[in-house]
Amino acid sequence: MRTWIFLTLFLAGITVSAQVKFEGVVKDSVGVALELANVIAINKASQKLEAYGITTPEGRFRLSLEKNTNYNVQVSYIGMKTLQVELAVIEEDITKNFVMAYDNTLDEIELVYEMPVTIKGDTIVYNTDSFTSGTERKLEDVLNKLPGVEVNDDGEIEVEGKTVGKVMIEGKDFFDGDSKLATKNIPANAIDKVEVLKNYAEIGQLSGVTNNQDNIAINIKLKEGKKNFWFGDITGGAGVATNDGLYLFQPKLFYYSPKYSINVIGDINNIGEIAFTRRDYFNFTGGFRSPSRNSGTNIDLGSNSLGFLTAQNNRAKEINTKFGAANFTYSPKETLDLSGFAIFSNSKTVMQENKATQYTDPGLGIPDELSESNTVQRSDLGMLKFSVVYKPNTSNQLDYDILARTSKESQEQLFKSSINGDVNELENANPFSVNQSFNYYYTLNDKNIFAVEVQNLIQDEDPFYNAFIEDKANYEDVADALGLDDFQTGYNVSQEKRVKSNQIDAKIDYWNILNQKSDLNITLGTIYSKQDFNSNIFQTLDDGSDLDVTPTINDGLGTNDISYRFSDLYVGAHYRLKTGLFTFTPGFSAHAYSSKNEQFNETYVDDFFRLLPDFNLILQLKKSEQITFNYAMQTDFTDVNQLAEGLVLNSYSSIYAGNPELESALSHKLNLSYFSFNMFNYTNVRARINYSKTVDRIRTSSQFVPGGVVRVSSPFNSGLADESASVSGNFEKTIGKFRTTLSGNLSYNKFNQFVNNQASTNENYAQTYRARVRTNFREAPNFELGYRYSIQDNDQGTSRTKFYTNAPSINFDALILKAFTFKTNYSHNRFSDESKTLNTFEFWDASLSYRKNKDSKWEYELKATNLLDTRSQNTSNSNNISVSVTEYYIQPRFITFRLRYDL
Repeated sequence: MRTWIFLTLFLAGITVSAQVKFEGVVKDSVGVALELANVIAINKASQKLEAYGITTPEGRFRLSLEKNTNYNVQVSYIGMKTLQVELAVIEEDITKNFVMAYDNTLDEIELVYEMPVTIKGDTIVYNTDSFTSGTERKLEDVLNKLPGVEVNDDGEIEVEGKTVGKVMIEGKDFFDGDSKLATKNIPANAIDKVEVLKNYAEIGQLSGVTNNQDNIAINIKLKEGKKNFWFGDITGGAGVATNDGLYLFQPKLFYYSPKYSINVIGDINNIGEIAFTRRDYFNFTGGFRSPSRNSGTNIDLGSNSLGFLTAQNNRAKEINTKFGAANFTYSPKETLDLSGFAIFSNSKTVMQENKATQYTDPGLGIPDELSESNTVQRSDLGMLKFSVVYKPNTSNQLDYDILARTSKESQEQLFKSSINGDVNELENANPFSVNQSFNYYYTLNDKNIFAVEVQNLIQDEDPFYNAFIEDKANYEDVADALGLDDFQTGYNVSQEKRVKSNQIDAKIDYWNILNQKSDLNITLGTIYSKQDFNSNIFQTLDDGSDLDVTPTINDGLGTNDISYRFSDLYVGAHYRLKTGLFTFTPGFSAHAYSSKNEQFNETYVDDFFRLLPDFNLILQLKKSEQITFNYAMQTDFTDVNQLAEGLVLNSYSSIYAGNPELESALSHKLNLSYFSFNMFNYTNVRARINYSKTVDRIRTSSQFVPGGVVRVSSPFNSGLADESASVSGNFEKTIGKFRTTLSGNLSYNKFNQFVNNQASTNENYAQTYRARVRTNFREAPNFELGYRYSIQDNDQGTSRTKFYTNAPSINFDALILKAFTFKTNYSHNRFSDESKTLNTFEFWDASLSYRKNKDSKWEYELKATNLLDTRSQNTSNSNNISVSVTEYYIQPRFITFRLRYDL
């Protein structure tokens, strides 16, 4: 890795030394500096744009030009006559100032080249042809070439360090703005421009009364030949692996016109290219945002989804996936927009894991556990949404959305434990949910604005769990506690569970605009949540009959039938004041809370009143330099799962009994962030500090079976404060064609609990550092060198573990003879503890594709995955009771041949 870094710095030094600095100032005819003027340099010999710049508030610009080269320099500014001058560059730096004159005709000079970057207020427009080299295939390849834009490891788009919340094509939402579906599927050759919309307001009527500094949207402008015509690509392929044949079929079709748009995405393959994961499914909001999200109340409905093992970076022993998605928008008239989408995903995943687990505080007699699991997961996921937006005029807007989800999932697992022997586990579930929202926005006049937002969620979950424990001897104490029949071949224990939820969030907002620098916001809102929970544990006997068990612990409560009701009636007030560089928004919300749960003929009621302050400060140093501070006090409420008093099997080794007398927790959250993006010297800096402290947080008390790893847990309100803090920073600098990025993240978590009746304080420290250097040549090959170093430090009081990961990597791509595209990436990972290396693993992928010319419809590709035939990789994890190291097996080396047709 040191050699790679030295080589990169050496090449960068050669590039910089071969260039001349051309700088100056752009002013108008009366000597006023012009900010955001465009300066470009066109090589006279090749007639290609080689450098560009945008002036600072002081009118300064700086370009790096090649020595001994002649250029045509163009200087342009809206409302001014464009200047054109010839510039002969020898070997000395050049300083030249420009004076521009006003022009009302704007048509005397035709610009030969478009500016690579144009800034218009809060909109940044990138001309993608100025940055691409021809090796790009999808939107993410293009975005990673744009200054200040990044596609992170999760497929999310980041602009100046802020996550993009919406992606549009020609102003129309792409699957409700989902960035991952956009980056992985929109073809690169269809993109003309990328518009970054900063301070984006979803509701135009509220843009002047809400803080939108963290809201960013991206709008993709299509090339002329892609409008009013179908475009996209269809890819088919086959290949060979060590044990089986491979296949893939991936149609991705798009149609855009002024009135309507259609997007169709399909993906069928068995090579591990997952288009839509379970994580994507559960994180996909469908554009819904709870009206109570800023009220100061956080109520969690809980999750009763299956405890699926998670594929690491889409890698597992075997992955088969089928994915289909369609999205449409239709505007029958200017005042009405209709849109919707349908998504379906089917997958089968085979996983194998080896795990070494160390439980908290060895002095408590909890043995370390070695385990092996072989798992088959099957998942069918479906999602359907329909939306209506009606804007009869600029003063009124009505929105309605409905989103339905359903799934059918199962997980079969053969688990081999060094403590409990062989255990066969089965989980399945068929949940569904329907989410609806109704929003109305009304502007009475330029001083008074009203908004009504209502959202309803109906959810039905029915997870089923079964475990067959073959080794009875090591499970007898648990079996006695559960009340199982011991005169059977093994313990065949199951649990049925049903959780029904119905929640309504509603609020009315009123804004009074006092003057140009201040406004007042009054909010009246309510949250009502209803949850019903049923569960029972039973044993299947050798003769096939079922036995409803009665535990010998937990007062014999082995079933649940609980009704939980929660309500919050609140009023809030916020005052926003802009003065100079500062924007202050102090506020508060006053809440009348009521929660009640009924079970086993007992009723538990908790009614109280609470005042929650919050504060926001924005210091706008420059248009692209900002400091933000946020403070909020929040009340956190639990869900019905933690209140249910009867025993619940989370797994054969984790038994849970809720606490009906749980109370809410109070948390303090602080955030301080800074970002600066300088288009003059192409420097991007961002930093963030987060801190939270929670009082009376719900924690667990765990009682382990003597000499075993099976535990019975129950929640309680911890009187001790839990704390968490994180610090992150990122520095990015572009010098010529080289972009360097340094980033770091440090986090600290402290939480309290009881294990075997003894207090336990756990502290987790995590550090991750990354360094990258990448190039962006238009014609020469491009590469990226990276290095990631992480430390996972877990302090459990009497024991402490540290794990280290070192991961250098290199990516390379080149357009050869204008017809061949070669891409390859390699990473080396070393996983170790304080004394030794636990595992090393390498990944190397490569592809070679041929397209006769850029206008050709056909492309042929040979792609090799996992060339070094790595069979496993490692990771470390920690939770409130244990630290584990996991080795999981992945697909072997395989090679595929692909044929792609562009519409």
